[in-house]
This record gives sequence, structure tokens and C-alpha cells, in this order.
Amino acid sequence: MIIRLLLLANIAILQLNAQTYQEIHQNAIVVDTHNDILMKAVEKGVIIDGDLSGKTHSDLARLKKGEVDVQFFSVYCDGGIKDPFAFANKEMDTLDAVIARNPDKISKVTNYAELLKAVKQNKIAAMFGVEGGHMIEDDLNKLKALYKRGARYLTLTHNVAPSWATSAADESPGLTENGQNKQVVLNSEGKKGLTEFGRQVVQKLNALGMMVDVSHVGDQTFWDVIQITTKPIIASHSSVYALVNNRRNLKDDQIRAIAKNGGVIQINFHPGFIDPGFDKKEAAFLEKHAAENDSLKSAGMDSFYAWDYLYREYSMEANSLRPPLSMLIDHIDYIVKLVGADYVGLGSDFDGINLTPQQLDDVTDYPLITKALVIKGYSKKDIDKILGGNLLRVLKANETN
Repeated sequence: MIIRLLLLANIAILQLNAQTYQEIHQNAIVVDTHNDILMKAVEKGVIIDGDLSGKTHSDLARLKKGEVDVQFFSVYCDGGIKDPFAFANKEMDTLDAVIARNPDKISKVTNYAELLKAVKQNKIAAMFGVEGGHMIEDDLNKLKALYKRGARYLTLTHNVAPSWATSAADESPGLTENGQNKQVVLNSEGKKGLTEFGRQVVQKLNALGMMVDVSHVGDQTFWDVIQITTKPIIASHSSVYALVNNRRNLKDDQIRAIAKNGGVIQINFHPGFIDPGFDKKEAAFLEKHAAENDSLKSAGMDSFYAWDYLYREYSMEANSLRPPLSMLIDHIDYIVKLVGADYVGLGSDFDGINLTPQQLDDVTDYPLITKALVIKGYSKKDIDKILGGNLLRVLKANETN
């Protein structure tokens, strides 16, 4: 009888969770700090306010369906692009055009108060995040110009870094994509980390009220930032190094430092950052289809889009590479246990990654993260923080002088 009562109680709890996770998700302010759909809009000509189902992870209607309240749209180009500042503005133009066509659905906001107003009006609050310091072209005036257009964070480096900071790729020796030995790359002052100009960039970001983003940066650059910044920082799309030994993930001492700084780590959904076995499985897949991959690249296709084609062409094989949603939750849980629930959030990297965790097929599936957190035993208060409250706190803190 006691066992039967316990089973009934457990069933009742599960039913309650199933009923309430949607309400928790609806009532929270859901923030994603990194979505790369603008890259595909410019490079592939996709129309963000059209139906892109089956083609991309995101479009305007699906963001609404996933109940994403605040989206930071990544402004990104490869380090080899000529005139990256002009390219950044082209991507910003793309989103501005979408907003102009859909004023009842999405609004560009520039501060915490405007963000809350847009959310209250049931609009997506849109901001830009500039991914890569090379896009300011060593010019603080161009940084200020991007801020004026709505950029509210700068990722100091991408894999290819500016001359004034070293990236995680720069600071890590290893092999290139072509199997060549890669040496450590130093900044223009012949060392790792920030140059004097790089320090000026961080100080300018603090003065503007624009968040400093340490995703992609090398360890020395990270610690230089921690030493200099007067405002809370973010890692807009990074995960946990202790769970997956990847140079893009954050080590425990870095996580503790961000917490001490009052910042937040936004967990990246990329399988290679959340599943320790993914790289080996992906390498086997690419080796199996190497001839086709080489042919696509020989025809001028970028590696990212070549891999995207292969994953779609061989979708059953690709699906077997995708980690379970529970692995993503593990990274959130790790940070919560290490430093508390005030320092973690979501930075999906949707449309900047080829594969996603199982169940998270696109932006409509965000509520499943909330469901997983409810089942894991998280309180509504902590779920609200993880879904967006923590990032909003950091955004607001950066606005104050």
C-alpha cells in the first residue's frame, strides 16, 4: 500500500511538472545571447521573417513560438573578410529591415527599460552582439558606432583574433584543419593576452555600458579582462571545461572568477562543447564522407556549409551524433553546483552550429529546457534566473555609471 501511494505521489509530481513547465516558461523572460541567423541571411540570402523551417534553426515566427523574449543577434564575419566593419553594418541592416517590416512582432532595444517595455508589449526585444574584435578595425570610434546601432556586447576575439588580443585558438598549439602543425599566435606586442590598445577597448566597453564577452578568448586574455573590467562580464556562448575538454569551454577557476565579478556564463548548445565523445564521432562521420566533403570545398563551399550539407544529406547518421538534452542540462547544473544559480544562462549558437542536442531541433524547443530543469528539481525562482534573469541583471549593471 505504501509503495502504491509513493508511486501515485510520483505520478502526481510528474503531472504537475508537465502542467507547469509551460507556465514557468511563459512567465519567465527568456534570453538567448547568441544566434547566428544574420550570418545566413547575408551569406545565403535567407529571409528571417519568412518560413525557414527545415532550412535553419531560426526565423521570426519560430522565435515567437519558442517564446524567446530577448534575442541577441550575432554580428559575425570570418577574420579573413575584407572590410569587416562594413560587413557588420550590412548584417545590422538586415535585422533593421526585418524589424521595419514587423513592428508588431519585434523591436530593437538599447537598454534594460526598453527591453522590459518590448516584452510587456509581447514583442521580441532584439539586440546585437558583435562576435569578434576584428570587426572594429582597431578603431574605438567604430566600436562606438556599433554601440549606437544597438550592439550591447563585444566578443573580444573570434578564432581569428585582432592584433590586440589572443584567442583560445591563438593560445593553443595543435593541428590546423589541413593537419599542419599550428604554433601559438601572439598579439602585436609579442605576448599572449591584451595589448595596451586591447585594454583601452575593455575600458571603452565599460564606459559605454556595452558588455565585455569572453567567449572565444584565450586564458591570458581572460585574466587580463578580469583584472581590468569595472563591470560584470559575460561569456555569451561557452560551456564547462571540466565536463568537456575543449579550449572554448571555461575552467573552474574562470567560472569562479566570473561569479566573483558578478557576470554570467551563457551555455552553448554545440555538441562538441557539451558531449565529451562528440569530436571522435564527428571525425568518423567526416572521414566516411571525406570525398564528398573535399568536392564541396573544392567547388568553393565554406567548411561550415559543406558540413551542414552533409549532415542534412545523411540525416540519420547525423542524428546519431547528437548528444541527449541531459548533457546540456549537466553543464548548467555543474555551474549551479560550483558557484550558484545566479551565474548561468543560455547562449544557444543556433544557426552558428551544424548540429544541436537531441530534442532541441530549433528555437521552438526552448520550453523543453525549462521542462528538463523542472524535472531536475530546480525552483521557479532559479529557473527564471537561468532562462534570462541573470543576463538581465548583468545588462542592467553595465548600464550604470
